[in-house]
Amino acid sequence: MKKVAVNVHSRPATPRSRPGRKKVAVNVYIPTTVSVGQLARLLNVRQTLLQRKMVDAGMEAEASYDHVLTSDYAALLAEEFGRNPIINDEAAFDIYPPAPHPDPTALPTRPPIITIMGHVDHGKTTLLDTLRSASVADNEAGGITQHIGAFSVPVKGSSSGTITFLDTPGHAAFSAMRSRGASVTDMVVLVVAADDGVMPQTKEVIRLIKGEQGKVGVVVAINKVDKPEADVEKVQHALLAEGLQLEAFGGDIPSVEVSGLTGHGLTDLTDTLSLMAEVQDLRAEQDGPAYGHVIESKMHKGLGPTATVLVLRGCLTPGAHILAGTSSGKVRLMSNSSGATVKAAYPGMAVTVSGWRSLPGAGDEVVQGSEGDVKKALANRIRKKEVETVLIDAEAINIARAAERERVRRKEDKSQDMRNILDGGPKELRLVIKGDVSGSVEAVVGALEGIGNEKARVKVVSTGVGDVTEGDVMMAKAAEGIIVSFSVKIPRSVETTAAQNHVPIYSSKIIYRIMDEVRDRVTALLPCTYETKVTGEATVLQLFDIHLKGKMTKKIAGCRVSNGTIEKSKGARVVRNGQVIHEGVLDALKQHKKDLLEVKKGTECGISLQDYEELRNGDLIQMYQTIEIPGVL
Repeated sequence: MKKVAVNVHSRPATPRSRPGRKKVAVNVYIPTTVSVGQLARLLNVRQTLLQRKMVDAGMEAEASYDHVLTSDYAALLAEEFGRNPIINDEAAFDIYPPAPHPDPTALPTRPPIITIMGHVDHGKTTLLDTLRSASVADNEAGGITQHIGAFSVPVKGSSSGTITFLDTPGHAAFSAMRSRGASVTDMVVLVVAADDGVMPQTKEVIRLIKGEQGKVGVVVAINKVDKPEADVEKVQHALLAEGLQLEAFGGDIPSVEVSGLTGHGLTDLTDTLSLMAEVQDLRAEQDGPAYGHVIESKMHKGLGPTATVLVLRGCLTPGAHILAGTSSGKVRLMSNSSGATVKAAYPGMAVTVSGWRSLPGAGDEVVQGSEGDVKKALANRIRKKEVETVLIDAEAINIARAAERERVRRKEDKSQDMRNILDGGPKELRLVIKGDVSGSVEAVVGALEGIGNEKARVKVVSTGVGDVTEGDVMMAKAAEGIIVSFSVKIPRSVETTAAQNHVPIYSSKIIYRIMDEVRDRVTALLPCTYETKVTGEATVLQLFDIHLKGKMTKKIAGCRVSNGTIEKSKGARVVRNGQVIHEGVLDALKQHKKDLLEVKKGTECGISLQDYEELRNGDLIQMYQTIEIPGVL
């Protein structure tokens, strides 16, 4: 296994054109020799972008993924991306996946990895449930899958004997998790309900499939055909309109009619998947260091940090030293989806692994190495992450200082408009997010961060896996924010602490309810608009003087209500010749010396205004109320 790595440090960079703003540059450690694919990882750029840059520089012959570059060429390319290259093998150490096998046809076959995708409540989990004869749907909140599950299902007729299914959530909030699922899958089964048709998440999956065109196989499963209102032909035409060329219309994408509830058509579905797997000729090494991806991770009582790992190459066994992101561990126990202990995990298998020292992130690459190599690579990765954090903070400090200088400069300007612009920043709803597994937390963050506009927005100040703690309450209090709890418990002591510190906690097992709650709170931050609604009009016909105690008089306007209702509790204004000349409130509303609270259209009455004696015949008295209209995202 080839090993290279990167670490970064900051140095002053050339100032930009904007005064007072500096970009924090990075140094990148490069080993003596490095492949093109590994250099792209070092520079944190897409491999295709690096290869395009190499072609532009006349290095087309050297632009293949596994071509090994010397440090001189690698340094020149690093400079092209604005990095400052430093040749240092020790500081540049890391563990990377092995290079592709030179002769894949000589390798043993592996199970195909199938991702089930589709709109919420179109029956994906029930479909898998029937395939593996285990009840999962009943345990899901509202029958909706809340995080990715990976299952290996025995299938007759498959050369590998099993098919591995990834069950990705159907709700839009989990698009990030579905995208990651598609990146490690061989085939996608797009589930569409025969009684519901193409829905927003269905279209989103179709866009994802088109982006992966040629890389993954596609099968359409038209589910719920047992329902009376099912219309298979309508669904097929809707899919065709979205650009999916089904076999029924002369295309190359097979569609199968199934019922997850009754089991109808599932044999046809598995046969179709097995046949497509045979055509793809999926193979991988079953020996050597393991390589895979973390599908999900969570804290498990008694086992500590655990992660569901999908093995793609090699063999993972207990006692192996593994590394994923900035988390490392020694495999202690491995179990499959049914909870049975597994002694060895081969390509295409999904196993729950315990023995991690810390919780890895969902989507992290899992690599295997010796204990010494893992420790050395982990130290470099942690150092890189810390320095990158410092760089981000330094960049933020530079931006903040530049903004402060700009603020001071504007403050010196006496223009009120300039000060208004200065103070017109967006309001923020600050969130502390806790969830049951890292994949769910990641997707919740992605869903909530998109809520808002230029006037009000969401800012995530902290995330974590596990129950809500008093530390989370203190974090939310310091940030003047709220805690969002997704499928985790809130101890009574923590609830008490939150109440004492006036920190709101919103908890739910349903993602779209959390989205609705956060959207409502962000909407409440938006400035309201106010609208005046006229509720009644009265025309002044004649003015009378009424004698009061102490030889005082008071003007009463004899009026006829021409529109609506005159209510004493509403605001009043006097309109003369189309112009509002006074706004106030009614002092008295009478009819035959009787005080009234309201007078309806067509009725005559006497009206006097508080602190206003300038009424004339023909004036229009309007009653109005001010309506507050909440902001809209």
